[in-house]
Amino acid sequence: MIERLAIFGATGDLTARYLLPGLAVLRGAGHLPDGFRWIGAGRENWDTDEFRQWVTAQLDRHGQELPASAREAVVSSADYRRADVTDPAGVAAVVAGDSPVAAYLALPPAVFPAAVSALHEAHLPAGSRIVLEKPFGEDLDSAMSLNRLLADLVPEQAVFRVDHFLAMTTVQNVLGTRLANRLLEPVWNAVHIDEVDIRWDESLALEGRAGYYDGAGALKDMVQNHLLQLLCLVAMEPPISLGERDLRDRKLDVLRSVRPLTDADIVHRTRRARYTAGRLDDHDVPAYAGEDGVDPARRTETFAELELELDNWRWSGTVFRLRTGKALGRDRKEVAVHFRPVPHLPLGHGGEALPNVLRFGLDPETVTLELTGIGANANVLAPLTLTARIDPPELPAYGRLLLDVLDGNAALSIRGDEAEEAWRVLTPVLSAWAKDLVPLEEYPAGSDGPGPQSTTS
Repeated sequence: MIERLAIFGATGDLTARYLLPGLAVLRGAGHLPDGFRWIGAGRENWDTDEFRQWVTAQLDRHGQELPASAREAVVSSADYRRADVTDPAGVAAVVAGDSPVAAYLALPPAVFPAAVSALHEAHLPAGSRIVLEKPFGEDLDSAMSLNRLLADLVPEQAVFRVDHFLAMTTVQNVLGTRLANRLLEPVWNAVHIDEVDIRWDESLALEGRAGYYDGAGALKDMVQNHLLQLLCLVAMEPPISLGERDLRDRKLDVLRSVRPLTDADIVHRTRRARYTAGRLDDHDVPAYAGEDGVDPARRTETFAELELELDNWRWSGTVFRLRTGKALGRDRKEVAVHFRPVPHLPLGHGGEALPNVLRFGLDPETVTLELTGIGANANVLAPLTLTARIDPPELPAYGRLLLDVLDGNAALSIRGDEAEEAWRVLTPVLSAWAKDLVPLEEYPAGSDGPGPQSTTS
């Protein structure tokens, strides 16, 4: 295990909300050695004591349910350096030492190339690893360029392109449910499955993230990484093992099989929209275009939906629908597998036999199977729902990702060719949207999203 962690962008929201609690969970569960140390690098003109005070405040806010001893251990093992991530000398001072270090870039994606170049000139100790948050690049060309920079810095096995969705219990349960149950795997194909909905609808609006989000939008922020990764887990062939090579090879096969979208396909099979003023719960929400830091001329979408098909033996004829949106009326985060209806019903039964649906709830974490059975009237068919709640995992998603980084287990990180292939899937969509081939629709905040007669802007 690597016993040194360097977080660049250590005073940002990602560190405060996720990395610090993740470290505290690892400490409390005994996964970190006594000699573990970490250093935060940021632009603030602080010393280590001031940084530790900030870390304490953030853990009190975002990790108050964690043991005080674990939080205190994270604070006491912290150090701080003021550093510009694009300055090789400043970066070298952060990573200096003989032992390997895990360099976590908790930074805006636009800064990645400069930061990686600075790490290269800083000469990372042998055996070091580098961690990047999604999205990996801003388009296919920038992703390929970033991968070349990374390849000059460390071996591919030492690059962790992390996507916390892959560490969520229910996401992993998609694989476990289909591969470990003889009941499901024989029918896990287009003969029996009509369509798959992969949805991440959230009531959360912009919430002060214009600096990042307005330059990305829903397609790059959620679909290019999180939702395409979910598609891979649902549609992949059974891997020989869950090791990093076998698992990532099978995910790459899925991305390579996605049927390329023509302009005509994109017009009919994709939608984009952004929210207007509305009301969520008990508060008013301003229109996205009027949020602080938003440039309306960018026409950034807050809602994206697209239908994909896979050109392979298992899935030819099944539709995969990926959808995400902000400021919607309710949170709905799930993978819903819709089975085809039965070919015949015996005469004499009233009611309707609805197609079976297997739902993997992502937040909260549940597994639900929707069946048809007999209701109170013995001659009438009625819906029957079976729901299982998933026990909370020992480690939250970021705790699991940090442990994998320190242990060198790359199975749940995204390989460079995966990242590039995901951009290949979406590049035609980005191009068509940039040419306004698909209208930018509108939906009121607090609604279910754009309707069939939505207006354009």
